[in-house]
Amino acid sequence: MITLKQWLELVDYRITEGNNYMWNCYGDYAHILSTWNGVHGAGGYSSDITFCTKTQTVFETCVYDYTNQRAYRMINPDYEDAHTSEARARAIDMSVAWDSVRYVDLDVDEDFVEKATAIVAGQAYDTRVMMNLTLDSDVELAVYRNAHELDITVNEYMERALKELFDKHQKDMPTLDKQVWTVDVQQDANGDAVIQFPEDALKAAGWQEGDTIDWKTNGDGSYTLTKV
Repeated sequence: MITLKQWLELVDYRITEGNNYMWNCYGDYAHILSTWNGVHGAGGYSSDITFCTKTQTVFETCVYDYTNQRAYRMINPDYEDAHTSEARARAIDMSVAWDSVRYVDLDVDEDFVEKATAIVAGQAYDTRVMMNLTLDSDVELAVYRNAHELDITVNEYMERALKELFDKHQKDMPTLDKQVWTVDVQQDANGDAVIQFPEDALKAAGWQEGDTIDWKTNGDGSYTLTKV
C-alpha cells in the first residue's frame, strides 16, 4: 500500500479539503484528505487518501480522471473486508465512482503511482492493470528460460502467456443466451412470503425441489442465490 508521503508527493502537497472519515470500517482516527484542480470536465482530476492520524496507516486512496471518465482505487487489503461489509450494511454500491463510471481497483503500488502521476500531469498513461504473481521456483525458472529463448522480457512473456490462456478460456466457454424471468412474491397459508420459480428457471439453474438455497444480499439492491 502506498504511503501518505507518496500520495502527498503525487499531488505536489496541494490539499483542497480534509475531513474526518465518517464510516466505522477504518477505526476512530480515520481522516480523509482531498485534492481537486477545480475542473470537472476535460483536464480535470481529483484524488483523495484515507489514513489513520495516529499511526499514519493508509486505508484507501483514489484518483479520478475526469478527462477520460476513469476512476482508480487502492484499498488496504487488511481493511478490505471491513470496508465491503459496511458498504453492504449501508446498501451502498461502492463499485461506482460517479454516474456510470466504476472504480478500477488496483493491487500494485507502482501501478497506482504511475496512473496517478500521469492523471495529475494531464499525460497519457497505460490503462492496463498490473498484477502480482507468485510462482514456484521451477515455474519461474522456466519463464525466464522461455522469455530468453523468445528474446523478449519476462513481463512481455507473462502478458503473452496470460492473453493466450484468457483467449483459450473464452473460446472454451459455452455461449449462453441471457434469460430473464419475472416472478411475484406471494404469501403462503401461514402468511410467509414465498417465491415460486418457473420450471425452466429451475432447470437453467440446475435446481430441484428439496434443494437448499443460500440467499445473499449484494449491498446494491440485488441478491445472489446459490445452491448450498
